[in-house]
Amino acid sequence: MADERHAFTKAAERLIGVFRGVPFIDPPKMRRRPTTSMAPLMETLLVKYQIGRHSCEQTIRDHWPEIVGEANASYSNPVRIERGRSLTVLVSHSVVRNELFLFRESIVEKVRKLPGCDHVSEINLRSG
Repeated sequence: MADERHAFTKAAERLIGVFRGVPFIDPPKMRRRPTTSMAPLMETLLVKYQIGRHSCEQTIRDHWPEIVGEANASYSNPVRIERGRSLTVLVSHSVVRNELFLFRESIVEKVRKLPGCDHVSEINLRSG
């Protein structure tokens, strides 16, 4: 019971401080918030940044040679998923870019069959 603090208003704390002769050190616009545990915060960050979890981008990277073939995979690299549905692929050779452009529908179908990647609906090819 000795560890429990009673929550007073700032005006009451200031008045108590004046009676005790202790200056009120909190800035006037500061809000006190209750202390929270680190576990829920860490879990939120792990989920947000896909740390220690399989992300759709990593699954696509792992299966990229199977999706586009070994020859095309050596000249292309899936980078990220934008707006939750568009896969961005960097392609370093114009012939490979043309071939991937021609087969983009079949590539999207193969990507959608991967676990957790069913939300991908289009491919953006960029030179890089």
